[in-house]
Amino acid sequence: MSRPAAPHPDLARRRLLQGAAGLGLASLAPAGLFAAEPSRLQPPSVVTQPPRQWGPDAPPSFIPDPDVIALDPSFKNLAYFSGELRRVWTGHGWVEGPAWNSEGRFLLFSNTMDSRQYRYLWETGEVTVFRPEAYHPNGNTYDFEGRQITCEHQFRRVIRWEHDGSATVLADHWGRDTPFNSPNDVVVHRDGSIWFTDPAYGDTLAEGHVDEPGGAANPQGLLHWRLGDETTGAMGGRRRQPDHTFRIDPSGRVDAVLDQSQVADPNGICFSPDYRTLYVVSTPAAVGQQGPGGDQAIHAFDLDGSRISRPRIFADMKFQGVQMNPDGIRADVYGNLWCGASGPLGLCGVFVFNPAGKLIGRIRLPQGCSNLTFGGPQRDHLFMCAAQSLYVLQLETQGAGPA
Repeated sequence: MSRPAAPHPDLARRRLLQGAAGLGLASLAPAGLFAAEPSRLQPPSVVTQPPRQWGPDAPPSFIPDPDVIALDPSFKNLAYFSGELRRVWTGHGWVEGPAWNSEGRFLLFSNTMDSRQYRYLWETGEVTVFRPEAYHPNGNTYDFEGRQITCEHQFRRVIRWEHDGSATVLADHWGRDTPFNSPNDVVVHRDGSIWFTDPAYGDTLAEGHVDEPGGAANPQGLLHWRLGDETTGAMGGRRRQPDHTFRIDPSGRVDAVLDQSQVADPNGICFSPDYRTLYVVSTPAAVGQQGPGGDQAIHAFDLDGSRISRPRIFADMKFQGVQMNPDGIRADVYGNLWCGASGPLGLCGVFVFNPAGKLIGRIRLPQGCSNLTFGGPQRDHLFMCAAQSLYVLQLETQGAGPA
């Protein structure tokens, strides 16, 4: 979600993550799972020669996959030797928030721009519309009872879908009726609490609605914030607030657990497998925000119940002289952290860190990865949302947590 200073912040963030799709560029020497990472700053392509083709009709790729790269011997125990990186769906808009439904055996994911949710069916590989109107959804997860939890940009809230099909609003304000910006990513704790980040990337025409006139996302009041949707402004926030990371207690109380001074512009969030470490991603400034924004690093904190301590930088996301931009994160059962990242073509994709914060492997994608999760009946497949496409890779590890 990094951006140059000149263009509109939200548009620049999208351009960077989308990356370039041209694959007929200069070739690279083969670099796969059991090869060392070549020393280069900006490789001209994300694939070896001949140029890689994507999609259901594409010929099989070389095995081991040249875009699954081991930077440390330990990564070879996580990546399946014959695993092939596949693009299983592509559409339009911006896809986010993948979450695996164990009972239904499908992957749920959001399209924040077309305001829909989709599902990838495990048995057939088909992608169908799950909710034709989902109020500009972003992050999703399932709790320990199998109920879907979703962040909605349109209403600037977090909701839970009950087993009977009804929806419960978990949080649409905090403190003394202070509204949210655009809840982004969400995870559940084994104690029953729900944690989510609240940057302002959804305070836009494309992903929700802008502020009312005078708000940070509409300071001159020139944007007609109520056009196109009769629900705009009927519920949820109307003006941008300082960014926070929040915890919803099992009692229903909503607390701000991290503020802008601790993690600026929080985005991706997850726990370690033992729930003793909290990871939160910091990303660049959103539209209407003053100042430099986040530091584009992954922050870690010790966690004891709801008490947070020992703040530290887990990974600065600098790679080969380039400041990468982290987004969604999930942990596997060994405590390794898998992080979607944007940046130059050839560097963007997924970065994998061991529990000590060492980069041990990466997955090259032709577009920056916005979010990811583990799925499949054995939770051994990594699903990656990148721009308008969904990618999948079989692994030799499993995801931690319910989703």
